[in-house]
Amino acid sequence: MRLTNFSDYALRVLMYAAAQRERLITIEETAQIYDISRNHLMKVVNVLTRAGYLKAVRGRTGGFTLARRPDRIRIGAVLRLTEPDFALVECFSADNHCLIAPTCRLRGVLSEALAAFVAVLDRHTLGDLLLHPENFGLQPAA
Repeated sequence: MRLTNFSDYALRVLMYAAAQRERLITIEETAQIYDISRNHLMKVVNVLTRAGYLKAVRGRTGGFTLARRPDRIRIGAVLRLTEPDFALVECFSADNHCLIAPTCRLRGVLSEALAAFVAVLDRHTLGDLLLHPENFGLQPAA
């Protein structure tokens, strides 16, 4: 199983925003820190803002910051927002055409594994992942 880049970037944006405390950060700054596409990050930040995880400030001196305390942001909830689905195999999807689906026992095993995966993520918050600004190659704020 592999998470989409969108989910990966969403978690990284939240981790960076949490490390910056109350300071507004920009998409440009975040793109440079992670060396990822500014345009892609704009989409990620937009989704996280609409969902209430980030607070955006428009304008020339604008940026974004966390809208919630890090210990109030569940990792599982973020991934449910950003992942298009958790269809590990064909039989998890609505257009399943697998010949053995009616009698296959694999779906049950994979469903159990997916439930365990999501349960672990639901136990953890952004607060569990907090880093310091220097972990991103930045000098601590004075």
